[in-house]
Amino acid sequence: MTKAERPNLTQSGTHRQEGTPVADDRFPRALSDTAFDPVADHGNNLGDGATQRILRAVIDDLDPTTDVPPERAIGTSADETAVSVWTTAQTSPAAQRKGRYVAESTAHPAKMLPAVAAHAIDHYTEPGDLVLDPMCGIGTTLVEALHAERRAVGIEYEPHWVDVARANLALARDAGARHEGRVFHGDARQIASLLPPEYVGQAALVVTSPPYGPSTHGQVSAVPGVGVQKYHHLYGNTLDRGNLANIGHHRLLAGFTRILAGLTTYLRPGGHIAITIRPWREHSELIDLPSQILACGLHAGLVPVERCVALLARAAETDLVARGSFFQRDFIRKQREAGLPLHLIAHEDVLVFRTTLRRSAGSGISTDRHESRRFLTDRARHTGNPKDHSGVPKSWAA
Repeated sequence: MTKAERPNLTQSGTHRQEGTPVADDRFPRALSDTAFDPVADHGNNLGDGATQRILRAVIDDLDPTTDVPPERAIGTSADETAVSVWTTAQTSPAAQRKGRYVAESTAHPAKMLPAVAAHAIDHYTEPGDLVLDPMCGIGTTLVEALHAERRAVGIEYEPHWVDVARANLALARDAGARHEGRVFHGDARQIASLLPPEYVGQAALVVTSPPYGPSTHGQVSAVPGVGVQKYHHLYGNTLDRGNLANIGHHRLLAGFTRILAGLTTYLRPGGHIAITIRPWREHSELIDLPSQILACGLHAGLVPVERCVALLARAAETDLVARGSFFQRDFIRKQREAGLPLHLIAHEDVLVFRTTLRRSAGSGISTDRHESRRFLTDRARHTGNPKDHSGVPKSWAA
């Protein structure tokens, strides 16, 4: 796409989350052994129906308010203190995007930090590899992939953000990026009908994030006589049931599971999926979305290999310097005034899964799905470099 071919971004559009939210660090309870086919019919049904149904009992079993047996508690010995921390907020979000993203990108209500996407791309891929984001928003994952000499492809549901993402890819090419970046418009639950066959089995890495809770991002302006006005803080047309952010929490989880299952077709054997998630609150109650997304990955037949911390605060010499948005600070202030001692979120969880190292004949279903089950009770730490692709990781680096 040349400069002259950049899409028209003057048309207003609806909003969808690209980004991320705080997590309970405990292991989820073991899932039931109910038979599950992660690939069957994942592209056949339209709308927000879930082919990958997660039983409510399974989700309720991940309730962070339930007690965790001492033998499964984290950090009970010196051997279990290893943590993977990504220092991804040493510069501000605005500084990270300066010169690499068009001005219209600012309007997106929940953008992934470029440094988070860049870290995952650098750690799990090599130059020339294909990086995929099925809910790419303004194209942060794709832009960072191009700048890192990777190929990139994404899917976005909101037409306006498709145009913005394509404009950002054009900007990257104008800056000298040599590889191809493409954005397809559509519902990622129908990924099989959106991506050309040429992408099957090609992606080395998926970097993405599900929609979550009410947005705490956006822009503000002070109007004399009126006060502070909020804008660009919504997920999109709330009546649009095709948007995962508008279909209710449990159906969102089922829809995201369907997306994860569909992605396995496009990942190469041993390819990784990095999912960024922050916790969020509903009526002041913490929603343990990271553990719920872990359940989604297991139900989609993926193998969990790491759980990392991506900092949203600057790591100073002796402490963390928070970079909270206006909405986050306003929310914390109101909660403290109401007697709930909350703090600004300083990190987001990054759940890393991989596909199997080989595929069973004719099915594409994981041939080592037992590793997903074994993970839930295996407490050893995984310390290998994911680029080695050596063996089957045996644990979850919390």
